[in-house]
Amino acid sequence: MFELVHKSPNVAHIVLCLSICFTTFGCHPVDGYVHLSGATMGTHYAVTAKCELPAQAVEKELATVNGEMSTYDSESMLSRFNRANVGEWWEISIDLAEVIEAAQSLSERSNGAFDVTVGPLVNLWGFGPEARTNVPEARTKVPEVPDSQAIAAAHARVGFRHLSVRRVGPGQSRAELRKDIALSVDLSAIAKGHGVDRLALRLETLGCFDYLVDIGGEVRVAGVNPQGDAWRVGVEVPNAGEFGGVQRILQMSEGAIATSGDYRNFFEVDGTRYSHTIDPRSGMPVTHALASVSVVHESAMWADGFATTIAVLGPEAGFAFAEKTNLSALFIIRTASGFEERYTGAMTHYVHNLEGPN
Repeated sequence: MFELVHKSPNVAHIVLCLSICFTTFGCHPVDGYVHLSGATMGTHYAVTAKCELPAQAVEKELATVNGEMSTYDSESMLSRFNRANVGEWWEISIDLAEVIEAAQSLSERSNGAFDVTVGPLVNLWGFGPEARTNVPEARTKVPEVPDSQAIAAAHARVGFRHLSVRRVGPGQSRAELRKDIALSVDLSAIAKGHGVDRLALRLETLGCFDYLVDIGGEVRVAGVNPQGDAWRVGVEVPNAGEFGGVQRILQMSEGAIATSGDYRNFFEVDGTRYSHTIDPRSGMPVTHALASVSVVHESAMWADGFATTIAVLGPEAGFAFAEKTNLSALFIIRTASGFEERYTGAMTHYVHNLEGPN
C-alpha cells in the first residue's frame, strides 16, 4: 500500500511499503514453480506455485474482487453502494455479502472495535484515500488534529449497526445490502485477506497444492516451497526506522497469516504520535503500546480481520479477546526497554517453528 508517513509536522514523504510486510525466504526459481506478481487492490500481489499457472486466471480473479470490493474503483459494486440512497436495498454479489457478514460478525464480537464504516473518521484524521492519491498537493498536505466538533460530526456517520446485509431469493442465492444513515463502507481491513483466499481456492482448482499467495502482506500457503521445505514467512520488525527488518520467521505448510501494526502510517504533532489505527468507538487514534499483532488462521480473510480488531483493542484487551477466541496470535509490544513478545496459548502449536531472524 502506498502510504503517507508524517515524521514531523513539517516533513512528509511517500514511502512505497506494505502496511504489513512479510518477507519470504528460500524461494529461488526451481523447475515446476511459477512466480507471478503485479498490482491489485491499491497494493501488490505475488504468487509462487508449483503448477501450470495461467496469468490470465490470476488476473481475472483479482479483477473480479476489485470489481466487487474496491474503493479505488468508482464503479465497483461497493463504490456504487456507497453512493446509493439511504434506506434502499442494493443487490450485491454473494462473495461481497460473505465479506460484509464476516465484518459484521467481527464488529459484534468486539463490541465495535472492528467497523468497516469507520471511513469518515479515517479521512478526518488524514489517513483516507487522499493519502494515497497521485495529486501532489494532496500528498504533501500536513495533517492537523481535528477539533472535538469535527470528530463528533464524523462519528455520527459511523456505526456498523446502521448497515444490514441479507440473503434473498430461492435458496438464498442472492444478497442485498442497506444502510440507514449516510455511511460508506471500506473493506480494506478484510478484503485483501478475502482476495488471498479467492486466489488460493482458484489455484487449487487448477491443481496447485504447493503455493504461497501474498496480497499486500496478507499471506496464505500450502504444501512446500521450491526447496521442498515449509514456507518461511517473515514478520516485520515493527519499527518505522527499520523498514524490511525481520522480527520473526514462521515456518508454515498450511494456513494464512496477517499482521496489523501502527508503525508505518502515522503523523506527529507537537511531539504526540497519531496512528492510522482509529478506534471506531472513540473516534480517536489508538494510543496503546501494541506495535503489531500477527494472527495465524486457516482463512486469510479472518486472519486479516482478527489482526485489525486486535490492533484496535490493544495489548491487554486484545490478548484477552484472542485467548477467548482461541486465536493463534503473536503480540509485539513497545516497552521502555524495547519490544516485548507475547503469544497466545493457541500459538504454542507454532512456537517450535517460531525463529528469530537469520
